Amino acid sequence: MIIPEIVAPAGNFTKLKIALAYGADAVYAGVNNFSLRSRTAKEFTYETFEEAVRYTHNNGKKIYVTLNGFHLSGQIEGLKRHILKLREIKPDAFIVASVGAMKLTRELAPEIPLHVSTQANVLNYLDAEVYKSMGAKRIVIARELSLKDSKILKENCDIELEAFVHGSMCFAYSGRCLISSVQSGRMSNRGSCANDCRFSYELYAKNPENNTLFRLEEDENGTHIFNSKDLNLCSYIEKIMQENCISAFKIEGRTKSEYYVALTTRTYKMAIEDTLNHNFNSEKYEREIYTLKNRGFTDGYLVSRPLEKTDTQNHHTSIEEGTHQVHAIVEDGEYFKCKGKIVLNTAYEILIPLGDKLRECENEIGKIYKKNDKYFVEFKKLIAKNNKEFTEIHSGNENEIKMPTKISAFSFLRKEIL
Repeated sequence: MIIPEIVAPAGNFTKLKIALAYGADAVYAGVNNFSLRSRTAKEFTYETFEEAVRYTHNNGKKIYVTLNGFHLSGQIEGLKRHILKLREIKPDAFIVASVGAMKLTRELAPEIPLHVSTQANVLNYLDAEVYKSMGAKRIVIARELSLKDSKILKENCDIELEAFVHGSMCFAYSGRCLISSVQSGRMSNRGSCANDCRFSYELYAKNPENNTLFRLEEDENGTHIFNSKDLNLCSYIEKIMQENCISAFKIEGRTKSEYYVALTTRTYKMAIEDTLNHNFNSEKYEREIYTLKNRGFTDGYLVSRPLEKTDTQNHHTSIEEGTHQVHAIVEDGEYFKCKGKIVLNTAYEILIPLGDKLRECENEIGKIYKKNDKYFVEFKKLIAKNNKEFTEIHSGNENEIKMPTKISAFSFLRKEIL
């Protein structure tokens, strides 16, 4: 059985470290404006990206750089310089959508593997063979491709397949969208999507005989006609792995939160390990995934054909609260920074990387204990690094607050929303 690689989003250096800590085998990130997330690409300079590559390799993991935008002729010379700079940094692959950009990477950096972006819309083995002949090692299959067709593709073309298993879906075909550029001048296909498909819209029907407009109403919030639900395939990981054709599971979300990166990476890692240990439990993974803010969930098209789907759009709201609220991140394991609200004598669940163990303890600061296979912390005192003491801490307070004992780096404190 192929053991799929987990490819997690790295919107910045901290998220990269979190993804690796929580079980990612590889991360993907961008530098400059040649990827489809130009906002997150600004988080990395060439210098910090080189540092990120070193950090990733020192942890025995891989890092793929996104070059998956669609470029105008006036950008080509800049793209050439960009590829040459990245060649010196030595990422583990380029993720590319444009055939011209693929040709450039083969000419300028032939030693760096080529991954074909989902934006290239690969749906069959004929197209896959063409990309393989251009030097591609892996194809990130179109999101509309079914598992059955993925298997046929793999049987007819010896190339690695990567599939999205979680994250935001796009109203447009494989993300090739023009709505943002029409409404706000922000070019989705060059990295500056404004998420216009999440907005509320009013729909009108027009009578061509007299030009009368009739407003079509759904509820007081309008109707989110373009608003795709979030992809969630955690319950299907065992089924996908049994088909033995997918080499990598990709998680969308370079603009998502640190907790999102940790939770999704951890959950899909858990699902893979449980499959290998014949201990698959979809309810466990779904409980974790539903702690995240989301737009509603759909299993997308990998396990069902598009024509069979009628529930991929969330018509009521652009986002829904998850079951849990993140209250703090314990970045170095010793001190936390507040993300919500922390008060005394209240239990907060501790989310730690898969496989890590915590030591139960109790002292003047507070106590850490285990209950129903989960770890919790309760604070008796909230003491900052500068020894200032608080009775409660709120989001926005930049003080780092001491934990009762050192725990796993990049742990999170969360609490169920009642």
